[in-house]
Amino acid sequence: MGYVSIKDMSERWGISIRRIQILCNEDRIPGAFRIGNAWAIPDNAEKPKDARIKSGKYIKAVRSEMIDTSISSTNLIR
Repeated sequence: MGYVSIKDMSERWGISIRRIQILCNEDRIPGAFRIGNAWAIPDNAEKPKDARIKSGKYIKAVRSEMIDTSISSTNLIR
């Protein structure tokens, strides 16, 4: 099994070098490890699924819960 650099993998997967660094830091690329300040990624590693939230539904739901909670707690104080 061979290993490649982040730069080589970014060209292969079509995503930025920084995004691959983040994926490595989050342990989302199996078999990747650090050598000094560089990452070694297995040559046969598959691109991880993008788990970032794209719809914004989560953010909107959390905001509405925060607003509901603040309104009900101000009613209790009065």
